[in-house]
Amino acid sequence: MGVLFGEAKPSKEDVDIFTKLFSALEKKNYASFVGDGEPAFKELPEEKFNSVATQLAPKVSGDHEVTYLGALQQKGFRVTLWKVSFKEGSDDMLATLSVRNGKVGGFYIR
Repeated sequence: MGVLFGEAKPSKEDVDIFTKLFSALEKKNYASFVGDGEPAFKELPEEKFNSVATQLAPKVSGDHEVTYLGALQQKGFRVTLWKVSFKEGSDDMLATLSVRNGKVGGFYIR
């Protein structure tokens, strides 16, 4: 068994989708957030989105840096991992984006 080290690089599609979703959270734009989702993703209640966006918007709208960490294949989805670091020094966050056939299946920030 060998260990492989490589330079992970996201696809343009992943960058575009991540940027759109992150921006939708920042701007509290529900329609933009669910617009490219699979049917189950579009069932996210707007109230739940608004609650999360209200919590995260002040933080994600500040000065931050996003680093792509890599990708996994899970249950037919390409799951990309992203580190979000904040210039003001608060804890980093981990974001996961699940995409299948150009449609969002999930987007989580922890």
